[in-house]
Amino acid sequence: MTTVPAPTAETRWRCTLCGNLTRFDVTRSSKVVEYVHLDLAGEPKVEEREVLSETIESVRCRWCNAQDKIELVDRPGTDS
Repeated sequence: MTTVPAPTAETRWRCTLCGNLTRFDVTRSSKVVEYVHLDLAGEPKVEEREVLSETIESVRCRWCNAQDKIELVDRPGTDS
């Protein structure tokens, strides 16, 4: 499995098999610190969340189900 980098302000994902630019299933691992507030009934609510690290494990095209065909391409209007 090839690691796919996250899109930036200048790039976006594209499926090289079907051309999809908008729908992807992303599997990621995150290490976070959350401040959880429990109300008097015991219902939790996350009030603050700090992401310590995050890794994209896989990106799968929602249209054609391809997982190893996702690439980064320039967004329209950016000069890269």
